Amino acid sequence: MVVTALFLGFLFGVLLCYARVNKFNIVSGAAVFKDFTVIKVLATAIGIGSALISLEVLAGWASFQVKPLIVSGVIVGGIVFGVGMAILGYCPGTMVISAAEGSLDAWLGILGGLVGGLVFSELYPFIKYYLGPDLGPINLATYLKVGASLVVASFLFGIALVSVAFVINYLEKSKDTRWFYAGLGLAFLNALAMLPCMLKSPIRVSTAFPYIADLIVRRQGEYFWKIAQDGYWIFYFLLGAFVAGFVFSKVRGDFKITLLHENWKKYKNQCRVSRVIWALIGGFLVVFGARLAEGCTTGHILSGGMQIAFSSLIFSVFVLASFFVTGRFFYHKE
Repeated sequence: MVVTALFLGFLFGVLLCYARVNKFNIVSGAAVFKDFTVIKVLATAIGIGSALISLEVLAGWASFQVKPLIVSGVIVGGIVFGVGMAILGYCPGTMVISAAEGSLDAWLGILGGLVGGLVFSELYPFIKYYLGPDLGPINLATYLKVGASLVVASFLFGIALVSVAFVINYLEKSKDTRWFYAGLGLAFLNALAMLPCMLKSPIRVSTAFPYIADLIVRRQGEYFWKIAQDGYWIFYFLLGAFVAGFVFSKVRGDFKITLLHENWKKYKNQCRVSRVIWALIGGFLVVFGARLAEGCTTGHILSGGMQIAFSSLIFSVFVLASFFVTGRFFYHKE
């Protein structure tokens, strides 16, 4: 499983680097309504992936692995995650890749994320009772069952999302097509990961942060053992993505030690101390919010969206709402 996780993580990193959606300027660009590359990649990946996975499940090659709809956890976690993502300019997966490219603020985000993971792990025995109600794992297949009707519905859902991506691209008057190929690649990558001969699981990221943090401080409580099995292979998945970020940036020639990116200087300020503080806070919020909701951009929005999981769709709505609202008020220089 280690080799498989490294390999798939490397492909994951290559796809994100190819479309540049790991870049601070791209993510923060979405927060200020200037660049919608991230939205287009996610919509394309979820749309195509939902069709692929429904066919995969129908053929008996995989099974749905849907995150439970823990109502307050998903809603509050989505809000916290969206705020953190806007401030940090990365999500748990992209900050690992950007760190490999020399982005110091991404390294600070990782540090903040490890602290966020550790704090959540310590608080879990006390707050787990307040994250409900737990309505269980619900997705479209819960009501349509696995069959032709589910496949048709998944294809219609997919066509709608991919169409939205192309409409956004048309309105942006962009001729760049990398977002489409990256989304297509992520859809196939997730379908591949779910096969029994691979990970037998959709791709995920944020679980690795509390897992690694608990290992570092050598404190293995209730939450550590809850996530230990997944945290192990996700760590290697992220390691593969890190290697991809480093290799890709070296090949492309854009590896650079950077703290203040163009958009931070343009929309926020040119103060290094400010960026350090906000990167730490953003990293903390991103991981803490992801753990409240039991998933992040990769595990919830991407993987859960491809399975048309209700918890993931609700999480996505609250993430995007808080992300755009935070971006509107946080980046106010121009």
